[in-house]
Amino acid sequence: MPAVPVRTVPPAVLDSPAGGALSLIFTTLPAMLRLTCGLVGAIVAVSVRTPPVQSALLFAGVAALTAWSIWYATRALRHGVTPTLIAGDVALTTVACLLIPRLVAPEVLPGEGSWIAVLASTTVINTQVTAPARWSIPAGLLVVGGYATGAHAAGNPREAAAHTATLLVQIGCTAMMSAVMRRRISRADRTFAAHQRLAREAVVARTAWESERRQNRDLHDTVLGTLTMVGLGAVTGPSAELRRRCAADLRTLTALADARTVPADGPVSLDDRLRSVRDRMPALPMSVELTPCAVPAAVADAVAESVYAALSNVVRHAPGATAELRLSRSALGVVVEVADDGPGFDPAAVPPHRYGLRESVRGRMTAIGGSARIDSAPGAGTRITLEWPGVG
Repeated sequence: MPAVPVRTVPPAVLDSPAGGALSLIFTTLPAMLRLTCGLVGAIVAVSVRTPPVQSALLFAGVAALTAWSIWYATRALRHGVTPTLIAGDVALTTVACLLIPRLVAPEVLPGEGSWIAVLASTTVINTQVTAPARWSIPAGLLVVGGYATGAHAAGNPREAAAHTATLLVQIGCTAMMSAVMRRRISRADRTFAAHQRLAREAVVARTAWESERRQNRDLHDTVLGTLTMVGLGAVTGPSAELRRRCAADLRTLTALADARTVPADGPVSLDDRLRSVRDRMPALPMSVELTPCAVPAAVADAVAESVYAALSNVVRHAPGATAELRLSRSALGVVVEVADDGPGFDPAAVPPHRYGLRESVRGRMTAIGGSARIDSAPGAGTRITLEWPGVG
């Protein structure tokens, strides 16, 4: 099968969308205007050939101008309006204006309706919208001078004065309109570029902030948690469980230091992840009820680490307590419950600087689009409910 060409958007259009759109308009319209006026003008030109019009010169001039109109439109649509196109258009139009006595019948010259008059108007308008004012205005005046000279030579000074005035108005109005549009478009593109820059900076800052939060959660739930347990005296001597925790903490630190680590994104078994969490805490009495459930790997990681953080709190703050771990599926998604019969606490009284539940549980669940609810009271134990709405 032949390859299908893919049309790409030029970088200038992406970086300056308003300027790119204006350039497209100021390329397409002049090209179509030149082509249309060239073809219609050719038909009108050859329809009236009364003396002193020289038929041979007229047919040669019309053929040249028609070929030029087609080439101009083709080149402009493919490559844009270049200075060469502008200069060629002005030169050919000026020459045609000077040849008015030999190309336009006297009876059709008055009233600014001859094909040369239309040709001159088309050229000065196209020049103003495709070239900077410092070049387009002198070029337009050159065409005006050519038309005035040709009309005078044809013996019609009134037509020379009338269409000269019209051409000057067209130059002034089109030049001002183009200048205003370019200025406004440039301002719009600068505003767009500033917005894009701020948006990129915000994304970078948010990404760095989320990365920092994620690393802080991982450190809090592993290394800091282990050190806290040792500091509270939960480990009084050689312990196989402490060695397992230290090994797991070392793996976490290694993963954090390896920037090339890319997590899997396919579906995994959440119940298997939660069994692994249970196996990491063999010293905690725990009843487990897990319904088979598959979720994206990132979701499984976040839920499992949230559960691990919650169970670690039981070990640290409710020694001797028993825990329950349940995974179920509801009409809204996945529900995980972690409960213990420890002394409980008042969630509203937890100081803002305490990191555990705020980031290790709520923060993780929020990051995956889920939620965490904490129900506890002094003397009533604690129940943490994690919900993720992605599975029905």
